[in-house]
Amino acid sequence: MSTEKYKSYFRPAVDGMSGYTPGEQPKVSELIKLNTNENPYPPSPEVFRILKEYDAERLRLYPDPVCDKLRDVIADTYGCKRDNVIAGNGSDDILTIVFRSFTDGRRAVAFLEPTYSLYPVLAGLQGCDIIKIPLQDDFSLAENLLEQAAAANLLIISRPNAPTGNTFPVEDIRRICREFDGVVVIDEAYADFSADNCVDLAFEFNNVIVSRTVSKSYSLAGIRLGFALGCSELIAGMMKVKDSYSVDALTQAIGAAAIADQGYLQKTVCRIKASRQLLSDELSRIGFDIVESQANFIFAAPPHGEGEKIFNFLRSRNIIVRYFPGQVTGKYIRITVGNNAQNQALLEALKSFYS
Repeated sequence: MSTEKYKSYFRPAVDGMSGYTPGEQPKVSELIKLNTNENPYPPSPEVFRILKEYDAERLRLYPDPVCDKLRDVIADTYGCKRDNVIAGNGSDDILTIVFRSFTDGRRAVAFLEPTYSLYPVLAGLQGCDIIKIPLQDDFSLAENLLEQAAAANLLIISRPNAPTGNTFPVEDIRRICREFDGVVVIDEAYADFSADNCVDLAFEFNNVIVSRTVSKSYSLAGIRLGFALGCSELIAGMMKVKDSYSVDALTQAIGAAAIADQGYLQKTVCRIKASRQLLSDELSRIGFDIVESQANFIFAAPPHGEGEKIFNFLRSRNIIVRYFPGQVTGKYIRITVGNNAQNQALLEALKSFYS
């Protein structure tokens, strides 16, 4: 059968899209992997306990489709009610539910530029118009953001922003939530590494959703669990759109145990924040231009803006970082904050390049 015949089977939106490109997951174990913002430290000891004690016989049964016990733990952690919480198969699933719920061919979405590259993919699948709002040269919010987003029904703000790692003042976000005539989604995948967050806005306004993930700060990228907080009316509508059994039983148990262990979370986050500062300082000494990070990664421009060149050099030294081609992002590399040994290996490689 011809390629053209196969193409005819797909919706035009699918046939014409390029799809999301996830960070590389190399199969070579000796590589130093600093490209997908995974936590270098193990998850909570409570996760190991769940795995040791879990009764595999229970896996023959379907999981709770609405994740009540998990949602209760999340609600207790964030000071809200179960009806204010929805859980999904990673925060990407939460974002998919958001786009299914609030966009279509007549409802546009607005988001920042640069930002998380999954947003335009999900918009393309929904067939909705896209409004890209460029950040300023220092990656701060555009002063006329609301004016640019006026035609959108959905506004997504990644805070801290990916891939830049910087954040935006809570009061600026509060004003946007108050004045925007539509749904505001604050993507807080990296918020546990930030000095503050926007969780309160999910309960202060009836048009705000805050999404979170356990992949980064909880060291659980492998189980795929995300959740969102918002007013009960928004959450109820999103619950109608979610897949029936999107969060498996073991993930629900692991996620609840990890989220309940806030003490361990804070210890891990403090270690990464301390390493982030040390790594930022050392990169600055080498000559990198650092975007002040509030995430578990650093967005840094090498001397002379040689982003791609340094990316390839590090790869030749078995160190993988992330490179984003583009007029704005192309001079930077994004570096996950690793453990002390990983960070030191990175710095030694860079010092050898510039010596």
